[in-house]
Amino acid sequence: MRGFEDIIYYTNLKKSVNAAKIVASYYQSRVLSKPKIAGMPISMSIEPTTACNLGCSQCPSGLKQFTRPTGNLKPETFNRVMKEVKDTLIYLTLYFQGEPFINPHFFDFVKTANHHKIFTSTSTNAHFLDKKSAEETVKSGLDKLIISVDGTTQESYEKYRINGDLEKVVEGIENLVEAKKRLRKKNPYIEVQFIVFKHNEQEIPQIKKMARSWGVDNLILKTAQIYDAEQADALIPDNPEYSRYVKNSLSPTLKINNSFFNHCWRMWHSCVMTWDGDIVPCCFDKDAKYIMGNLSSSSFKDIWFGEPYQMFREQLFKKRAEIDICKNCSEGTKVWI
Repeated sequence: MRGFEDIIYYTNLKKSVNAAKIVASYYQSRVLSKPKIAGMPISMSIEPTTACNLGCSQCPSGLKQFTRPTGNLKPETFNRVMKEVKDTLIYLTLYFQGEPFINPHFFDFVKTANHHKIFTSTSTNAHFLDKKSAEETVKSGLDKLIISVDGTTQESYEKYRINGDLEKVVEGIENLVEAKKRLRKKNPYIEVQFIVFKHNEQEIPQIKKMARSWGVDNLILKTAQIYDAEQADALIPDNPEYSRYVKNSLSPTLKINNSFFNHCWRMWHSCVMTWDGDIVPCCFDKDAKYIMGNLSSSSFKDIWFGEPYQMFREQLFKKRAEIDICKNCSEGTKVWI
């Protein structure tokens, strides 16, 4: 979220009590090295779609490399989970994989969450933000919109955002900024995200200037997540400040550039739901390998407190390093503006 005023607006007594239970049970679990969970998640990511118009080289969605089915989230699936979490959920990210604006019901999802006073955010490549869509985005009540802009020229941009059109992205940003001014709305908070690679790290000063000229609210420099170690040298920037990995010429594997502990706050306060109702532990499980349950056969509450989830949480305290999705985990971002 963006500040104290958001926390106040989106939190009531029931949500506060639930959040306190989650925090207390997390620290109790760390002390005992045994999972104790009290309360429902306060944050959640729900996937509108796995489809995408781009072919980004380090994205399973863009590369069409999922082993799981591709599809769009249906309103009945979304409403089913909302019915269970609306009274305790504070923050909803309507994004996991794919381009969320492809789902024709996307704005309905935002409006439903907004009606229940849940903070909503999403991430987009901005190719669908024409004037009409930009206006509908503002009117929907979306609180935060992350827009990916990973290059300051078309040549640089399309090295990662394959099939992307930088001019169209800039036009989308300008449409959104204009719609906010015209409708006199402060939301959505517009955050430009610049993933730093070797080929674009020299463009950081320029993207900072461009972001200011567009009139967006924030710019984030984000470290790249690399899946193929053989491509690491070509992708990882020379400046270690913008890399989430430690370069090691003697090893073919990638080593994460952060501390690695046998616990994880995310397993207590958040989770991810795929477009078809699978509940997975976090956003690093992009191919939904660790499915805790599905809403078609179980309630969300039964899944959240169920044995598979508890066993997964317990494994975190013992051998987190052996969980493959944890090996690439990093919050590695730098904030500017």
